[in-house]
Amino acid sequence: MALTWVWVGMVCVALIYGAATGQSAAVGAAAAQGVQQAVTFCLTVGGMICLWSGVMEVMRRSGIAAGLSRLLQPVLRRLFPRASRDAQTLDALSMNVSANLLGLGNAATPAGVRAAQAMARELRGNKASDELCLLVVLNTASIQLLPTTVAAIRAAEGATSPFDILPAVWISSAVSVAVGLAAACAMERRP
Repeated sequence: MALTWVWVGMVCVALIYGAATGQSAAVGAAAAQGVQQAVTFCLTVGGMICLWSGVMEVMRRSGIAAGLSRLLQPVLRRLFPRASRDAQTLDALSMNVSANLLGLGNAATPAGVRAAQAMARELRGNKASDELCLLVVLNTASIQLLPTTVAAIRAAEGATSPFDILPAVWISSAVSVAVGLAAACAMERRP
């Protein structure tokens, strides 16, 4: 709600300033151009997200996503020993991590929510478990092999090679996951 007021305030200040300085026409033209660019941007990014979500669905139906999930399960069993006892929770965790690896945050969210809900059922009281906190950390800092959403944004902004950022993404996401895991482990050991 506060952000709504910030945006409304910024628009009002721009309109008042434009009227006070005699540049109402320029403010109106800039607003119209901004709206046009926003719609074009949303359609471009939305199209790329649909494309990569479709690729993820093809991977899911062909069994590639399940294979990737099976490859991740040994690691996830070590990271989430209690949650991995339940096959559905482990499957949701695996699908979430594999979708994040492919840079499909939108496709990863439903699986992450299912895993978090399954983990939350075991909670006693209102305190999040260490494994639930670790899931949030891994989702926030996820390693991305294919940063499809970022590539879609770069393509929408006119990048000739939207995936040329791959080495930087791999390094930064690996470092962020390592730091997140270390912090989660350190916090877990605190009394």
